[in-house]
Amino acid sequence: MTFNLIDKIGEWNPQLFRELKGRLKVFNILIALVISLLTQLGVFIYQFSDFPTKFYSMSGAYCNLKQGYELKYNSVNQAIYQIEQKITAYTSLKNYDLVKVQEFKDQLKPLKAQHSELEKILYQSYCPPEQINMQLWWQDHWQYIYITLSVMFVFTLLVTGTYLLIANLAQEDRRGTLNFIRLSPQSEHSILTGKMLGVPVIIYLIVLAAVPLNLWSGISANIPIGAIFGFYVVLIASCIFFYSNALLFGLISRFFSGFQPWLGSGLVLLFLFITFNTMSYSNGELHHTATWLRLLSPFEMLGYTWPRKNELSLHELQFFYIPVGKSIVGLVGIHILNYGVGIYWAWQAIKRRFRNPEGAAINKFQSYLLVASYQVIFWGFTLQYHKNYVPNYKEYTPYYDVNYQIGQNIFFIVFFNIVLLFGLLAILSPHRQTIQDWARYRHQNSTNYRDIRGEFWLKDWVVDEKSPSLLAMLINLAIATTPIIVWIVIAPVLNIHHNTAINWVNSLGRFKSISGVFLCISLMMIYTTLAQLLLLMKSPRRGLWATGAVVAATILPPVFLGISGITVSNNPEAWLFFNFPWSLENSAMMGVFTSFITNLGVILLLNIQLNKQINLAGESATKALLAGRK
Repeated sequence: MTFNLIDKIGEWNPQLFRELKGRLKVFNILIALVISLLTQLGVFIYQFSDFPTKFYSMSGAYCNLKQGYELKYNSVNQAIYQIEQKITAYTSLKNYDLVKVQEFKDQLKPLKAQHSELEKILYQSYCPPEQINMQLWWQDHWQYIYITLSVMFVFTLLVTGTYLLIANLAQEDRRGTLNFIRLSPQSEHSILTGKMLGVPVIIYLIVLAAVPLNLWSGISANIPIGAIFGFYVVLIASCIFFYSNALLFGLISRFFSGFQPWLGSGLVLLFLFITFNTMSYSNGELHHTATWLRLLSPFEMLGYTWPRKNELSLHELQFFYIPVGKSIVGLVGIHILNYGVGIYWAWQAIKRRFRNPEGAAINKFQSYLLVASYQVIFWGFTLQYHKNYVPNYKEYTPYYDVNYQIGQNIFFIVFFNIVLLFGLLAILSPHRQTIQDWARYRHQNSTNYRDIRGEFWLKDWVVDEKSPSLLAMLINLAIATTPIIVWIVIAPVLNIHHNTAINWVNSLGRFKSISGVFLCISLMMIYTTLAQLLLLMKSPRRGLWATGAVVAATILPPVFLGISGITVSNNPEAWLFFNFPWSLENSAMMGVFTSFITNLGVILLLNIQLNKQINLAGESATKALLAGRK
């Protein structure tokens, strides 16, 4: 019956049929079921380790008498402490009355006796069986089982599934069968979906066999059924997200050889550990831009059913001021939106790299949409109404201030955009042979790009994948910085409390703030031009040279300034040159202007050299030979 079902699946997706037929052996199925059942039994038995018996301590959490005795115990402790303080204060006097001290000591004796008796009752005696709250114990017992199994689901599916998918692609690549699959008439979507569903099928069986106990334990713990199924939906979405990116990682990291699966699954494991600890032990602050990163972990949705410190914060989660955290539907929806953006762009890159292993993961036009979509995500989690505490003379006054909220998050917005843009710089910058082909044959494609004015050469730089990445990176920088510039322009209007101490736009001024943004843009263009110039080298390691040069240009200037004793406070203008404008607040406007002009000069010189190299690369072989160049 199982194999008949597999045959029917094969008609729908041949790749899934291939994966299932190789893995769904009777022995493998039995092993998966045994592992799942033994794990469930182990979790269930482990939770019985603190089952209240007739020897259950009076200080136990489920003893109904505990609270009363603890109140008496704490009251006696307080009385003893007060009398001892009086004795200490009285005996510190030079001529104190011994009779008075003795009276205090006499008062201590019955209190210490009572303290000893209460301590014995609480920590050395047993709670009467009829006073044990078994109903609460069973509720907590089922909740612990639900949480434990849910956490195991997350780690098992995401870490193990990621490892298996990357290892499978690496194995197919080593055997040469991956190229054979590429030649099949199936679409890349069908092939890779078949792998996502088929390769981790044994992991799916292990988890599915444990779902009934997980569901039953959640219901028995009085967890809302909507919250349980909401977690399941988010878990499925997270699997699609991480598996999609695992496939992409497997396609673009062939140079790691056999280390690929360990690296990919290790990164997922590290991310899950960090987000799990953040969810469990932090104050749960979710009113900042980095919330999008935390919501990539299904643990946040699990926390909705787990009493903890950040449960209230999860209920207050907003997206563009929409209170998505008020309901299960809203929380599931914002998770799916967050995953959906990542899944969409992962599959756009997968489809390109699957058919062309040496091509760019995305093209230039897609990069514009990618940057724009992530601006929506970043700013959506930034724009939340949140109670802020701002210094107001002698007290901290809580109030809702949109301007302050954006000001708090501007570092996150800038940081995530810098990471995104550096990633696009590596993806969009073509290497020597690609630019050589583009420079040599672009005149043949000029007829493909016409508008009402004739040949539109600019479009060649904007959309053609083989052209240098300079204009594309400038457009992406414009998309990323436009919301920041708009905020800088309207920030003084938003600052309804007129507090310059917490608003760096008000303290710097609009013009200087906007100048800082353009400094960042000019600096990124220097890195882009430098990288593109080095990628035109004839060296086979030009990619490493470009990466090393950009990293050195980013890190070495602040390191050199720090070693030289040039700090932001004593010489802020020096930090503006070839470095992100962290010292903008302490710098004079003339220094900012000079730094910007200098950056433009460097960009001009680099572009002159780049244009010269492109023209040389575009020469025909005959012309280069006649000119004496090889």
